Amino acid sequence: VVASLRAPTPALPQRGREKEGLPPPLGEGWGGGASAREELLGLMPSNLREPMDMREVMLRLADDADLLEFKSLYGPATVCAQGRIAGHAVGFISNNGPIDVPGANKATHFIQWMCQLGHPIVYLQNTTGYMVGKESEQDGMIKHGSKMIQAVTNATVPQLTIQCGASFGAGNYGMCGRGYAPRFLFSWPSAKTAVMGGEQAARTMQIVSEAALARKGLQPDAAQSQAQFDKIVALFEAQADAFYTSGLLLDDGVIDPRDTRAVLAFCLDTIAEAEEKTLRPVQFGVARM
Repeated sequence: VVASLRAPTPALPQRGREKEGLPPPLGEGWGGGASAREELLGLMPSNLREPMDMREVMLRLADDADLLEFKSLYGPATVCAQGRIAGHAVGFISNNGPIDVPGANKATHFIQWMCQLGHPIVYLQNTTGYMVGKESEQDGMIKHGSKMIQAVTNATVPQLTIQCGASFGAGNYGMCGRGYAPRFLFSWPSAKTAVMGGEQAARTMQIVSEAALARKGLQPDAAQSQAQFDKIVALFEAQADAFYTSGLLLDDGVIDPRDTRAVLAFCLDTIAEAEEKTLRPVQFGVARM
């Protein structure tokens, strides 16, 4: 019993390796080693609709693969956990699919808790957006989804985002996308960022087009409809590509998944150092060159 009560305590101390007397980042004993680093390459499925347990990514980023999960049985499609990266205590938030009402509530509570602890939050994006449909809306999806986005907006701790898989629609907002000013935001080559998936967009346009023809008493041409469908899918796929969106400065760069832990460790070091420094205003005015 005593051991089980003590187990969560490593996740709780304050930030900063220097304050805690921790060793340099990425030294011996940190992380899962070379094998875990290589395994990051094969975790994300090429088909964004294929289920993916993002705990597998978290475990390969956290020191010693040690995580303390938050409300694991509530809203399981949204994964929240505490851990450390190179000695820095952090909170992880990720998705195993669309964000539903329980998941949005859980993420909101977790963000507020991390702000109370003073721990940076690392978002690992892998969501096709917020759950839609009559039942979801009756359950209060708009209200609870808004609470999550409000929590992201008002968070007082540093936030870092890695776009691992899908990042569609309002899910991008709730998972601290570019518009919500994370301190750092990087993409994996597997990432896709768009207002919605290509097939979803094509299907929507197909429904609208067929409805317009029906009002005129006309029947859709199957070949033409399929050609338009394929064209829209191709357009969305091209513009959702990580390298395309990175070229539009919608992230801070595309990184090799194997370097994710090292990149996050460097970013957390930079954040911790910046918070220790006192910024002084420039007093010299504008000088002619």
